[in-house]
Amino acid sequence: MQKRFFLRALIGAAFLVGATAGAYAQDALARVKESGSLRVGTETAFAPFDFIDAGTHAGLNVDLYNEIGKELGVKIEWVLLPWEGVLPGLEAGKFDIVAGPATITKERMARYRFTPPIAEATVALLKRKGDETITKPQDIAGKAVGGGKASAQLAQLKAFADTLPGKADVREYPGNNEAYADLAAGRIVAVGNSLPNIAFVAQQRPDTFEVVQPPFGTKAYFGYPGRKDDDYKTLMDAVQAAMLKIKGDGRLAKIQEKWFGAAFDTPDLVADPAL
Repeated sequence: MQKRFFLRALIGAAFLVGATAGAYAQDALARVKESGSLRVGTETAFAPFDFIDAGTHAGLNVDLYNEIGKELGVKIEWVLLPWEGVLPGLEAGKFDIVAGPATITKERMARYRFTPPIAEATVALLKRKGDETITKPQDIAGKAVGGGKASAQLAQLKAFADTLPGKADVREYPGNNEAYADLAAGRIVAVGNSLPNIAFVAQQRPDTFEVVQPPFGTKAYFGYPGRKDDDYKTLMDAVQAAMLKIKGDGRLAKIQEKWFGAAFDTPDLVADPAL
């Protein structure tokens, strides 16, 4: 009797473990479809991709994810936090995918799966309007410049500064808005960020800022990072298919033109990034 009871207990425990494992084995796309929402993590200090406009979350990412949501048949649920917490939040499962966006690099591709590119991400400099001491990127030698903390753009700015004969003082800011504020106040001479971002800032504040040409960074692209786990494959496949459809029917170009004033010629996928 005791052996029979023990055997039943083992079978019951095995069934419970199997049921629990089955629940966890449900893939990310199935979970998203069941919940009816795609949770997207991002920051709101990276205009024109994500920013707060009169108290409302706006930008290219909002428009593009709305289209992705339509293709997947789900609503978009935004999770907003500082950039340095976005990728760790993805890994911790606080949301399903990132808006950001993030520069597609070899190091990041080893850790995350990226969507098709949404824009060029080549890094350039923003300076104060009329500052004749900065006419080319090399002119920041020996001067104070800045960029957003934990960003690929800041990393490129530091690497570029190290190549100059007079080492630049590269300062890290919690976000790009703080860097732009110090630039406007004259506490730094330039901010390093992706060309689309600083072109948008200069367009919005033409009396305060202008772009330094040419860009100094390596040719790069922005994409949305997701997890590489096996149970996220179906979700990332679905997002990729949705984005390629949005690109193919011209919706992506219209969104780019709305926020950048021009459409970018981007590859469908980046297999071997230059960075």
